Amino acid sequence: MRNPSLQLSLQTSSLVVGFMMWVLISSLMPSIQEDIALTPGQVSLVTAIPVILGSLLRIPVGFYTNRFGARTINLISLITLLFPVFYISIADSFIDLVIGGFILGVGGATFSIGVTSLPKYYPKEKHGLINGIYGVGNIGTAITTFAAPVIAESIGWQQTVQLYLILIILFAALNFILGDKKETKVKNSMLEQIKGVYRNSTLWFLSLFYFVTFGAFVAFTVFLPNFLVNNFNLTPVDAGLRTAGFITLATFVRPLGGWLADKFNAYIILMFIFVGVTISGILLSFSPNIEWYSVGSLAVAIAVGIGNGTIFKLVPFHFSKQAGIVNGIVSAMGGLGGFFPPILLTTVYNMTGTYAIGFMALSQFALVSFVIVIFMYYQDHKNIERKIVDGSTEGIMVTDRNGDIQYVNPAFTQMTGYTAVEAIGSKSTLLNSGKHDPSFYNEMWTTIYENGYWKGEIWNKRNNGELFKVLVTIHSINNNVDEIKYYVGRFTDLSNSAEELKE
Repeated sequence: MRNPSLQLSLQTSSLVVGFMMWVLISSLMPSIQEDIALTPGQVSLVTAIPVILGSLLRIPVGFYTNRFGARTINLISLITLLFPVFYISIADSFIDLVIGGFILGVGGATFSIGVTSLPKYYPKEKHGLINGIYGVGNIGTAITTFAAPVIAESIGWQQTVQLYLILIILFAALNFILGDKKETKVKNSMLEQIKGVYRNSTLWFLSLFYFVTFGAFVAFTVFLPNFLVNNFNLTPVDAGLRTAGFITLATFVRPLGGWLADKFNAYIILMFIFVGVTISGILLSFSPNIEWYSVGSLAVAIAVGIGNGTIFKLVPFHFSKQAGIVNGIVSAMGGLGGFFPPILLTTVYNMTGTYAIGFMALSQFALVSFVIVIFMYYQDHKNIERKIVDGSTEGIMVTDRNGDIQYVNPAFTQMTGYTAVEAIGSKSTLLNSGKHDPSFYNEMWTTIYENGYWKGEIWNKRNNGELFKVLVTIHSINNNVDEIKYYVGRFTDLSNSAEELKE
């Protein structure tokens, strides 16, 4: 494979171009409305429409990037973008904008290319940072949001859109020349990959998280220019500058999120993120003026920016073998998260005369995500503990206070011959050899009740009837009111070592 740094730079800059195209219509909407009469509902639909294809197309784009490589998929995406960009430049009706805007969504779908391709070039401990750096390509939305209205004031919005055709052709040529022809390809069935992940709750939790974080980023990007003009009477250039500031801040803290996820527990970082979005959403619900609204928006930018970088550290961590399709699904849900809020906010405003309920909905989605992150954090710890126990060379058996077996590890099965299905639900006397009298066991349990543990040698019986000697340590596990809930027994097989000593 070619130079990783070259591919990181090329794919990141290609993402910049893709995202510049993605927000063309929303950035120029105040200028477009001067020539094409649109109702508030039509404006919301037209600005949100590019998000649809840009979201749904991310799933196949992520999959086919794994199969054909970033060079091929970037070339196809950039060439495809030539049509909608030119079509929008000659649009003169609402339908023209809908058609051009829908296909313009290809620019947003290009995000799945780099998050699928670039981790192939770097070790796992750098995936968070690398995906965070690649995510800086989001700055393309800021460039268009700020620059397009300024250029449009000088040469008109139609000619401004046509200038973007030159940029597309240039980067198509760069990908053709510098793209990696030898990138590692993964040829798997899309259906098989989907079957392998769709029942995994972690996939849908990560999708929800990205729905909130990236969805908020996209929603603010397409909503702010027109909102600031209509709600606070700002000029299109001033609104574009403020929106560009939001995008820039959210974009440049994204690598920080990836770096933090590489260094610390990603779930703890997400807890702080969703608390921040919850508080910011509440602030935006009640912000009475442009100053407080700016504070709330910038707080959202910081939170979702770090969150976006953190989440894509978790995708390859949990789904290394299905990274392409999972990256596509998660990023698609993030894009869809940006489609609904502008329409929801406009609908709520038309019904109530205020945007407060819409921003409060963002706050509540973030709060739900916070609760789920806490659940996943503790579930992750339990899984790690279970893997440690399962990997132990000692046989481990867990019983409840009545002596009913609740869990056995693989080493127990290998030692005794009893499978987990056979053992779980049975009494711990399952292993009794008959070589010890009742007084032996009475003394053992008295010691456990008094001291909380017992250690000694016992003769047990395997499933095949063979007797074997083990060193056993039994501990009682108490709850928070000091009641015994479980007993944990650890077994070390002494029969093999005894036979070796005889020899």
